[in-house]
Amino acid sequence: MADKYNLKNPAVKRILQEVKEMQSNPSDDFMSLPLEENIFEWQFAIRGPRDTEFEGGIYHGRIQLPAEYPFKPPSFMLLTPNGRFETQTKICLSISNHHPEHWQPSWSVRTALVALIAFMPTNPNGALGSLDYKKEERRTLAIKSRDVAPRFGTPERQKLIDEIHEYMLSKAPPVPELSPSQTSEEQEQPRIEEAKAEVDLQNPEDSPAGEENADQAADEIVEEQELPINANPDPNPAGIEASTEIPSAVSGTQSPQKSNTMIQNLKPETRVQKPDDRMFTVAAIGLTIAIVVLLLKKFIKSTEYGAVFMNGGS
Repeated sequence: MADKYNLKNPAVKRILQEVKEMQSNPSDDFMSLPLEENIFEWQFAIRGPRDTEFEGGIYHGRIQLPAEYPFKPPSFMLLTPNGRFETQTKICLSISNHHPEHWQPSWSVRTALVALIAFMPTNPNGALGSLDYKKEERRTLAIKSRDVAPRFGTPERQKLIDEIHEYMLSKAPPVPELSPSQTSEEQEQPRIEEAKAEVDLQNPEDSPAGEENADQAADEIVEEQELPINANPDPNPAGIEASTEIPSAVSGTQSPQKSNTMIQNLKPETRVQKPDDRMFTVAAIGLTIAIVVLLLKKFIKSTEYGAVFMNGGS
């Protein structure tokens, strides 16, 4: 192949480099090779993207590289009916010659095929060469695309198409079985519900109701803290314990340090005798003793006085 072309031509050098890379590093999602008689004409096949209505399909197409490649973009057309792009019509994509302003010389045929696979499930938005079939119709076409490769061009081209088709079949997984009565909306609904459930579990704080409940519970705790526990002259330990219970909603919004502080602040107060009370008790006892001593002394004196009086009188 290389003997037929000027190896000093930048486009030829680049194309031969890409051919070598495609052969040495094949992919299960696509395959593309140039024609033997013209390296600027490529045949390709891509596999339908997973988890879409195109899954399991094998879609063949044709690439035309310009003489100024890679400084100008290639053109693409699909040969396999698929319900997303028209067949044998140059499609309009940001990687194709319809939008040369978006093309970058660093891109390659491999890059373009990866992008084409990503474009398959997107909304066509009326782009040139696009179709908007129903998902059920696209699934039917995806299954049918595996049966036989499209017929197109010369025998040499058809031989390459058939070889690429056999390669893609050998790498393709089995087509997912679908119930005829199961619609696309019914299939997607469980995935949507699972995704929502997973998001809710990972981000419970994203729920507006959760935030409101948590804020309300936090306000209630603040109000309980502001009330002095010993304000009631006849405290009720059982009642205090009931008021110290923290709502479960707070556990997801308050930090452990704050929660522990709240719990400590809300624990029932232990009745401990204050130092002033002790001093008063000691003083009262001392005063009582002093009065008793004083009375005793008076009693003794009065007793002695009476005795002297009686002796003098005698």
